[in-house]
Amino acid sequence: MMLQYNALEYPYASKRTVVFARRGMVASSQPLAAQAGLDMLKQGGNAIDAAVAAAACLTVVEPTSNGIGSDAFALLWCSGALHGLNSSGPAPQAASIDAMKKLGYEKMPKHGWLPVTVPGAPAAWAELISRFGKLSLAQVLSPAVSYARYGFPVSPVTCRSWRKTLNMYKSAWAGEEFAEWFKTFSPEGRAPEPGELWKSSGHADTLEQIADTSARSFYEGETAEKIDSASRAYGGCIRYEDLAGFSPEWVNPISVKYRGYDVWELPPNGQGLVALMALQMLSGYDFASMDTARRFHLQIEAIKLAFADGLKQITQQDAMHVSVEDLLSFEYAQSRRACITEQASVPSAGEPKGSGTVYLAAADGDGNMVSFIQSNYMGFGSGIVVPGTGISLQNRGETFSLDRDHANCLEPGKRTYHTIIPGFLTRNGIPVGPFGVMGGFMQPQGHVQVMMNTLEDSLNPQSALDAPRWQWVRDKEVLLEDTVDHEVFKELKRRGHDVRTAEDVSTFGRGQIIWRDHDTGVLAGGTEPRTDGTIAGW
Repeated sequence: MMLQYNALEYPYASKRTVVFARRGMVASSQPLAAQAGLDMLKQGGNAIDAAVAAAACLTVVEPTSNGIGSDAFALLWCSGALHGLNSSGPAPQAASIDAMKKLGYEKMPKHGWLPVTVPGAPAAWAELISRFGKLSLAQVLSPAVSYARYGFPVSPVTCRSWRKTLNMYKSAWAGEEFAEWFKTFSPEGRAPEPGELWKSSGHADTLEQIADTSARSFYEGETAEKIDSASRAYGGCIRYEDLAGFSPEWVNPISVKYRGYDVWELPPNGQGLVALMALQMLSGYDFASMDTARRFHLQIEAIKLAFADGLKQITQQDAMHVSVEDLLSFEYAQSRRACITEQASVPSAGEPKGSGTVYLAAADGDGNMVSFIQSNYMGFGSGIVVPGTGISLQNRGETFSLDRDHANCLEPGKRTYHTIIPGFLTRNGIPVGPFGVMGGFMQPQGHVQVMMNTLEDSLNPQSALDAPRWQWVRDKEVLLEDTVDHEVFKELKRRGHDVRTAEDVSTFGRGQIIWRDHDTGVLAGGTEPRTDGTIAGW
């Protein structure tokens, strides 16, 4: 007789400890993906090979958050320097405000073919391996191919997200264009149970083609033709030419100094700028003697102001109305900090002087370190799976504005405001390591909290992720995890915040951290307790 238990119930508090290793480490939201990355290190690969292996594997073992049709971003320390990769795809050439309004839309739709933008993840994998990897793309993608072809046992949190999506959309996704999604992800009319095997032969075939052609099949070959054909059939905008014209972009990371450390993010179109603006404001306070409630209050107020500016200004960088330098300037931070009082406020954008995503971290014994993130945006994304391919397409175009005066207005070939952001920490030009907290608009908020836990309170990487979190939602509305002390709850309410306790921890982000000790080379990792996260070390 088999043991009977519920893999979704955990009645007792559990504790994770920091994981240490010397020769390599991969931290991921899914154990099989972390192990896939570690396998690359043991086969002679480096941190870049490990990161791409884990990322490709995550498209199979955590399809509730990402897929082959995702975008991707990376910060990586290689050859003594920090490099940034933006592999977010633009709007199709046929996508325009006029086209959307002609179809009756006053704002971008969330699902279906219309919010689909060019996927950047496959190109990111190929670019990273080509420039910095030691192994072939075929070798690096082999674990993902194997899990897709022969199946893997679904992990508990992934199962919960799968169920949630089905319950939310099984009636809304009634059109014929969504049929392939249900055929792929709900062949028996339900989500797989924890530990139940799931596989996708179409997914495996597509990954093999990507591996064999360095992703060109996806953008200029058979796969691109299938995407084009399905898009035309269901009134989508994306075409073969949009895919063929795409390539990732190497960019210069941006940073602010906080308590003697440099906190790095990628420049827009990503929202890492929001985290940096908030930290720049918060650097003007002395938190050492503050109680938790006042700390939370100031952090919340700073993130509100940063978001007000970010949501007004962030888009493709060359289309922004103000510069990144202006938004991160010490003078502008001072002016925004002056807006913060001891009471909760409704945020508004300033006037600077102008001129449930997957995150993983990897490191090797040679000093290479990678902060990598990819996402379908809203869970399974658009709800569109290209027939016969297993490719779940993102719905990133939903963040475009249909207001022609907005910086992030929809335009053909334009990259939209992007929520996914990898982070990196250095000190005096020496790498400390990668960090990230995935989860839509929670991500800058998670970055700020993890950095302050680390740099203000000297928490180890696991405790920095374990610490109770807050989440600003809108106006004065704030969610607190139920582990936050009730006295903090009451004090925030007294300060005017509309506070609610949320038992569902899935909205508070899911993070990973790897720090390197510069003197010994020892790696220290923390992984997210709010998901199926694990650390594979060597």
